[in-house]
Amino acid sequence: MALLASAAVALASVSAAAADRVLRSSDTHPDGYPTVEAVKQMGKLLEEKTGGRLGIEVFHSAQLGEEKDTIEQTQFGVIDMNRVSLGPFNNLIEETQVPSLPYIFRSVEHMHKVMDGPIGEEILAAFEAHDLIGLAFYDGGSRSFYNSQKPVKSIDDLKGMKFRVMQSDMFVDMVGALGANATPMPYGEVYSSIQTGVIDGAENNWPSYDSSGHFEVAKHYTLDQHLIVPEVLVMSKKTWDGLSPEDQAAVREAAKASVPYMRELWAAQEKKSEDKIREAGVEVVSDIDKGPFIEAMKPVYEKYVKSEKLKDMVKRIQETQ
Repeated sequence: MALLASAAVALASVSAAAADRVLRSSDTHPDGYPTVEAVKQMGKLLEEKTGGRLGIEVFHSAQLGEEKDTIEQTQFGVIDMNRVSLGPFNNLIEETQVPSLPYIFRSVEHMHKVMDGPIGEEILAAFEAHDLIGLAFYDGGSRSFYNSQKPVKSIDDLKGMKFRVMQSDMFVDMVGALGANATPMPYGEVYSSIQTGVIDGAENNWPSYDSSGHFEVAKHYTLDQHLIVPEVLVMSKKTWDGLSPEDQAAVREAAKASVPYMRELWAAQEKKSEDKIREAGVEVVSDIDKGPFIEAMKPVYEKYVKSEKLKDMVKRIQETQ
């Protein structure tokens, strides 16, 4: 995988020669997706701020590998930057478990307030001990279940069903607490796995459900909104350490400035994807009692929120108005 990444990187450096130094950034999502466009926007801002010293080339559509592989490559400095879901970090960085908890955020607005404030900065700072520099949080929307078998109208309907989850122990336990069976697998394998019956479905937001084509093979979508997990933009610490303090500041500023741009694109993309999916004839269950879902999460909180540090973080999030 690292050899493939190196070959792709060599090709990219030829095509992206606008800046003196081009940082290589990975994303599993396709070109045009809000996270991809936001990092491109960050690249433009970075070129301006550094007078052309630094730029960014975005490798979308998992060109450099699936998220687990690209995280390791970013830690080693093979990839300079990476836009990744928080889920794959849950087993590595304790603090990322809290914003990944089911129903920890009351709304997207609540999530923004928390992640834009001191709690968000605390979580970003935790990446440095793992050879990564946390730069900014992007939106990942609210995640809900979809499947190929039947409309899910209550927690009882989930019992015994097989759902793909990100490679995170917490997400496996979350699905188990709801009475379903979790199958961790890379994002790129989900479509064929639903199509062939290896799994019944998965869980994700409107734009991912749309752009992945999963709605073609899993035509039942239930808006239980169990997760509102932010996504994170990180830089390799090796790359970071090689930058001057002035360029480090420019990277941070450009990353933060790309966040409102990403959110604007995200809101538009969510609406566009929802409209497209509804028009395609997908059965959307939106009137659902979340009470039993939230109640079922108690053992998940008990298992993952053990340290006083995490308990305090959960408390501070719940108290954020």
